[in-house]
Amino acid sequence: MEAIRMQSSTDKFSLPGQLLRLKQAYQAHPMPSLDERRTRLLQLKRALLAHQQPLCEALAKDYGQRSDYDSLIADILPCVMQINYSLKRLKGWMKPQRRHAGLLLAPARVEVHYQPLGVVGIMVPWNFPVMLSLGPLIGAIAAGNRAMLKLSEFTPHTNAVLRSLLAQAFTDDEVLVIEGDARLAAAFSALSFDHLLFTGSTAVGKLVMAAAAPQLTPLTLELGGKSPCLIAPDMPMTLAVERMIFGKSLNAGQICVAPDYVLLPRGQEQAFIEAYRNHFHRLYPKGLESPDHGAIINAQQYQRLIDWLTEAEQAGAEVHSCATPARDDASRRLAPQLLTEVPAHCQLMQQEIFGPLLPLVPYDSVDEALAYIGARPRPLALYLMSLDPALQERVTRETHAGGMAINESLFQVAADDAPFGGVGPSGMGHYHGHEGFLTFSKAKTVLRRGKFSTGSLVHPPYRRWYQRLMMTLLLR
Repeated sequence: MEAIRMQSSTDKFSLPGQLLRLKQAYQAHPMPSLDERRTRLLQLKRALLAHQQPLCEALAKDYGQRSDYDSLIADILPCVMQINYSLKRLKGWMKPQRRHAGLLLAPARVEVHYQPLGVVGIMVPWNFPVMLSLGPLIGAIAAGNRAMLKLSEFTPHTNAVLRSLLAQAFTDDEVLVIEGDARLAAAFSALSFDHLLFTGSTAVGKLVMAAAAPQLTPLTLELGGKSPCLIAPDMPMTLAVERMIFGKSLNAGQICVAPDYVLLPRGQEQAFIEAYRNHFHRLYPKGLESPDHGAIINAQQYQRLIDWLTEAEQAGAEVHSCATPARDDASRRLAPQLLTEVPAHCQLMQQEIFGPLLPLVPYDSVDEALAYIGARPRPLALYLMSLDPALQERVTRETHAGGMAINESLFQVAADDAPFGGVGPSGMGHYHGHEGFLTFSKAKTVLRRGKFSTGSLVHPPYRRWYQRLMMTLLLR
């Protein structure tokens, strides 16, 4: 890859050269028909279904341990569902929308046409490398674009299967795959894409935004942050744990929308710990040896979690492990660690955790809990556990987050007919569903007139009697 970066921008194998090739292919055919887009989506679906078992096996190799069902539920099934959803609605999305011209422009016809942007860049993270590569790609293809994917260097086995899958579904002037380290990612984010979508941390998102700025590349940033789970006083603790634990257990908590910390009524910490331990043992009866319990992706991420856990313990936090043994360093497997009395300066309270560590933050009133959430950066997800309709309405109205789930966790991301995206430090822009089609399209306004036009009525010289009358009628 270093050799590729050193080649001139005119070389077809350099990053700029490969992007130029895609742009030239787009210019040669800038508006794929409905049938062409449907064909591409169906080809992608067939290739994905044909590669589902190799993908599950590759993900397990990359992680060291990952349940096939985790991969099917969180990586493969959402893509199939998104393709099916897009196929059913694509004709309506592509249809020009008639808009009202207004008195000043009458007689005229105003429509909004949705055009492909051109070539979309997609930067893929390691935690869900199938869904977070093919998911955005589905939206880009539905909108009529070509795409260039930069895959994570931390999932080499999965990348190899994705390459085979995409080669089966597309030609290399429709979709290109790039692999490399952080230096290549920096070069990729500096390319003059027609749109760039990045999924990853807030810190790296800032670097991507800075690299894209000189080209004025439009961005969708899918970041993360510290997503709270607020357990209200009215919610039975066992039910609250049952509804939230899957969102923290899937992929060993390595999810951007996983509950990052729990706000719960003061004095209920022990009840939460007992309920969480009991439910964890029902989900994973063999603890770390359970085949459905996943590993941390690599040694670097595992050591980060251990360092943050050690820092919190040394600062006075109390750790409550959900299994014995609590960890297996050789296989990078870590049981959920619930923490109480964590000082605010610890990394666990400052940074997105992205793993099976879960601080508990007690509150004395709902007002205090909402103030705690409001005083912190806006998260990608917010979870409320409450059966009180008035409180549900209040929290929905008074808090900001990329998305929200009430009495559930994680599943808001699976809603095909709803947008997914962050707010502020947790991201900008949306994809999924119709919003994904809009993100990867240019909404172009087209005003059309025939032989007769009223436009000359506003031409100079000004202050003629009919112009004064028109302004009197319009400025009311």
